[in-house]
Amino acid sequence: MKTLKTQSREKLKAEYQIYLSRQRGLSEQTICNYCSFADRFLDFKFGEGLGNLSKITGIDVADFLQHVTQRIRPYRNKTLASGIRSFFRFLFQQEKIETNLALGIPSVAQRCARRIPYHLAPEHVEELIEASRTLSTYQWKKRNYAMVLLMARLGLRSTEVIAIRLDDIDWRNGLIVIRGKGGFHDKAPLLQDIGEAIADYVLHERKGTSRHLFVAYHPPHKPFDGAQVLNVILRQALEKTNIPRPKPHSVSNILRHSLATNLVQKGASLEEISNTLRHRSRTTTLLYARQDINGLLTIAPTWPLKKGGQL
Repeated sequence: MKTLKTQSREKLKAEYQIYLSRQRGLSEQTICNYCSFADRFLDFKFGEGLGNLSKITGIDVADFLQHVTQRIRPYRNKTLASGIRSFFRFLFQQEKIETNLALGIPSVAQRCARRIPYHLAPEHVEELIEASRTLSTYQWKKRNYAMVLLMARLGLRSTEVIAIRLDDIDWRNGLIVIRGKGGFHDKAPLLQDIGEAIADYVLHERKGTSRHLFVAYHPPHKPFDGAQVLNVILRQALEKTNIPRPKPHSVSNILRHSLATNLVQKGASLEEISNTLRHRSRTTTLLYARQDINGLLTIAPTWPLKKGGQL
């Protein structure tokens, strides 16, 4: 039998879920993650039930963050701080606490990556696309080809590919709706080779009644639960090629990074790349500036400096 404290905690979680969904417009996965972080904090502070929220102090929050982050070195997960900050912002707005403790939760230090993201040369991108047509594990080769082509040509994330619905394709105007991160919807051009690949898949392979564009091979042909299928397809396609790659490596964003890098090397501006990849922050796009070797050479000072001069 549930205790009164347990019931109060479940009610609080339900209110928090509604807040994240209706007021913040977050995805189901993000809501699940944020609720998990809230649960972990409440476990840390009160145990299984729910104590007096007004008694929570900044020291409690600091102790919890230290408790979590000291388990992993180095700790670079920004999601934890964002999730806990969101939880205390909710508590303050709902007048469950008197002080907005969210203001005192620092962000995880985000230093610029030391290494340029792993990417493929244009000829290797085409080789990988062709390799995706021949995989034996996933029998629907036309589907595999269309999904990989979307990632290569438009820089879609794997989650964005499996989220596409039949109604998102505007065949008449040559546009496709991209259901991106944070619930944002963007329109991208439906390039000719992409349109032909999707049409070929829909007409000759696709089955079932789901409104999602890409569905599973086995009956009842449901949409994919997650994006892992694309990681597997890309990994197996890579194994069929002679493309050099680091080990271990992550394949989920290879084509996205490759598109951005190849655009830089062709002279595209950072604004054009940001628009292509639908970045919400230009800081993210700056990562690819290091690929513009010719541009960097124009601002690099000569070395060694003459007469022992300093910058």
